[in-house]
Amino acid sequence: MKDFIIVGQGLAAYVLAHSFKKNNISFTLVGDQNLSSCSRVAAGIWNPVVFKRATKSWLAEVLIKELMAFYSDCGEAFGKKIITARPIVKPFTEEQEKQLWLKKYNGVLAGFIDGKIHHNIPADLKHCNIKNGYGLVTQSGNVDVAAFLDHSAIYFKNELVIETFDHARLEISADKIRYGHIEARQIVFCEGHLVKNNPFFRWIPLKPAKGEIFTLNVPDLNFRNKIFNKNGFLMDVSEGVYKAGATYEWDDLSEGPSGGGFAELTAKVGDMIDCRFDVLKHEAGIRPSSIDRRPIVGRHPRYDQLFVFNGLGTKGVMLAPYFAGNFVNFYLQKQALHPDIDLSRFYHLYEA
Repeated sequence: MKDFIIVGQGLAAYVLAHSFKKNNISFTLVGDQNLSSCSRVAAGIWNPVVFKRATKSWLAEVLIKELMAFYSDCGEAFGKKIITARPIVKPFTEEQEKQLWLKKYNGVLAGFIDGKIHHNIPADLKHCNIKNGYGLVTQSGNVDVAAFLDHSAIYFKNELVIETFDHARLEISADKIRYGHIEARQIVFCEGHLVKNNPFFRWIPLKPAKGEIFTLNVPDLNFRNKIFNKNGFLMDVSEGVYKAGATYEWDDLSEGPSGGGFAELTAKVGDMIDCRFDVLKHEAGIRPSSIDRRPIVGRHPRYDQLFVFNGLGTKGVMLAPYFAGNFVNFYLQKQALHPDIDLSRFYHLYEA
């Protein structure tokens, strides 16, 4: 009998799987990667700065430390680098922005930004629209999420069952659960926005947001290992090829890209650079954001064997490793979940 069934085949499921393996927790993964494209199309950027308020992202210090160690370890296991540290170039539009930036360098953003206003534009940024100087975020970068998913699927091939999970086939008894021929002590659902189809957890308050992204050919642009951020992001993935994004849409939650998203992304890219670009690929995914912008992790209020690991939203690569560790400690050491993520904060919705 396994300790867990993990339902899902996206970022949350595989991060949890790696954390389980490291701690000798046995599991079977059940999922179909074709059900949702959110994890696979994500740029995987982590950023400790909330630009809108020039403040630190929630728990940035501990999250970044954990993610760096976690994805580096995964890369070593795969034999492939999947994490890259990259500075974020943040151009300023007003003098007030610069003064706030410098002030925050000696405050909440100490250690996350370089504390300078850069006015000299290096050659590799010459086609980026920078008119009033820029700042640099130094504790930032990205994870190659698609590579992480592909290599994880190979790494866990003996624990992986590729199929759409059928909730109606789940049998729950006092001391175990059964799904087909698989018996386990517990089950954890990592279904992203598709938790809406889960009869046990569809009451959790997600606020899904569709995001669309471009892959571009920009032959005249030559910055490498940087992320340019101006009402959107631009990041190199190979020579002459860049990812750009992203959009936020709460009403149209169809999985595919849209005409409106194409127009919005085209405008964003045009605002960031002054050279020609060609769209190679236009993709979309539904982010599993929660109503309070915090992950939703914990035990079902009625069934002790059922758990959920969801609500990672736009910061999934940053949040998942730390809170997977929190879940492991909750399971093995009976330590409390972080109060801001504990599912129990929403038990009243289930009772209602």
